[in-house]
Amino acid sequence: MTRNLLIALLAGSILTGCQSLTQQPADIAEIDAENEAIGAPEADANGVDFIDTVKPVRPDDAKLMAKKSADTLDANLSEEDLWERIRAGYQLNLNIDQPRLKSQLRWFSTHLSYLDRVSKRGERYLHYIVEELEKADMPLEIALLPIVESGFDPFGYSHGRASGPWQFIPSTGQMYGLEQTWWLDGRRDIKLSTQAAITYLTRLNKMFDGDWLHALAAYNSGEGTVMRAIRKNKKAGKPTDFWNLDLPAETRAYVPKLLALAKIMKDPAKYDYENYFIANQPYFEEVNTGGQIDLAQAAEMADVSIDEIYLLNPAYNQWATSPDGPHKLLVPVDSADAFRTKLATLPPKERVTWVRYTVQAGDNLGAVARDHNTTVAVLQDINKISSSFIRVGQQLMIPVAGQSAASYTLSSHQRLLKKQSRSPSSNRIKVNYTVESGDSLWSIAQKYNTNTKTLARWNSMGLGDPLHPGKKLAVWMKPESGKSSQRNARSVVKRVVYTIRSGDSLAVVANKFNVSVNEIRKWNPKVGSKKYVQPGDKVTLLVNVVGG
Repeated sequence: MTRNLLIALLAGSILTGCQSLTQQPADIAEIDAENEAIGAPEADANGVDFIDTVKPVRPDDAKLMAKKSADTLDANLSEEDLWERIRAGYQLNLNIDQPRLKSQLRWFSTHLSYLDRVSKRGERYLHYIVEELEKADMPLEIALLPIVESGFDPFGYSHGRASGPWQFIPSTGQMYGLEQTWWLDGRRDIKLSTQAAITYLTRLNKMFDGDWLHALAAYNSGEGTVMRAIRKNKKAGKPTDFWNLDLPAETRAYVPKLLALAKIMKDPAKYDYENYFIANQPYFEEVNTGGQIDLAQAAEMADVSIDEIYLLNPAYNQWATSPDGPHKLLVPVDSADAFRTKLATLPPKERVTWVRYTVQAGDNLGAVARDHNTTVAVLQDINKISSSFIRVGQQLMIPVAGQSAASYTLSSHQRLLKKQSRSPSSNRIKVNYTVESGDSLWSIAQKYNTNTKTLARWNSMGLGDPLHPGKKLAVWMKPESGKSSQRNARSVVKRVVYTIRSGDSLAVVANKFNVSVNEIRKWNPKVGSKKYVQPGDKVTLLVNVVGG
């Protein structure tokens, strides 16, 4: 065994290329009902909760529908549906009689509307993915892998900290050149992440002597995991094909999901399904911007919505492209020429809005950065400051958004706010929690009688994401069953913030609002841990306003 292979195996025992969550749901109807109630799509084919999702939106709906009508007419005359091209490039053996494959076929064939939703999400990206796979002479079944990984949600983020359509974890993303900074996350870059996935899958295929099922399994659980399973079967005299390997439950379902999707897309009529038509032509073009540019301004110049800009360029976290590059944007093909023309006449100073800030007494670089929605590193770089020291009267140049923060609807900050404001059910009350030194997801979850996975999902976090003091978390409380609910079956619970007055105690407040002292302490762990409350302290109460 070569030294390089040993290194690769060692890395594979630690890293996985993706971290998709692929277990079957306990109750898909309940998940669908909750998604419908809150206006959110399921982000995974099996209802598993990817924690940073967007609807299968078509932001420029009128334009796209008109274009689709024209494309459909063209298709009838001269142009094939992209699905025909994908079918023609199949290379995997789909004629397999395996219970796990049949199970996945049953799931997808009874949730055909899901296939339409993920096809709509993937419409922007599929043509590019297919072309890149063809260049690499890879099976075009792999074009469906982002459905398994992320439901074609470019903002998909799993509890395992995997991100993007191909669901790279941070370390593997870095290994394949996917930069992750405050400004951008390359794991969500449509072109770069696709190229990285192809490079990784090609390496895995070579490692497993051309066995694509082994390679796909390794993409999910790591090459070391698959290698160990193969060695174990060889030692026991058992077959070493994918179907006979002792692999993690997620991986055992992962490959059958892809094969089931491929079977349905190969012969949709057999499953009473009609493919969502996707034109076999490029959706986007890459435009060199020549420098940093405000995304709202770019949307206006390209004559598309800002959502369309974010969905084509989901790597960008903030209101603008990164000042350090890459200086490029993907825009719809029909908008590219006009965008380039307008960009050529745009003065460099007008690409981004700047403010000149004069340092005041008591300022520090961290506070200035927070007040202007940027980072210390950005301020240091722009203003050529080598330390965190600033002096009163010093002038700082600060890049700021050209429009209100709410206008950048799919920036990381706005997506987080939207996620934190989305109640998981109608009877929940939101409590805002500020992280303190020493806190962990586990300790906060314990305070509020929930679990770490749920708390992370409410806040678009991975279980391994760091918690910094001052970070704001949303906690969705539900009223306790017990005497308060028994008093009145008809219950309308409201969140009340009460300011402690002179003479108040927790017992007095509890009696005033018809709740218990223990409930107040649980809802307010910071105040509840004190021996005495003081005038001016604030407590959050969940009050049944119907039951009195």
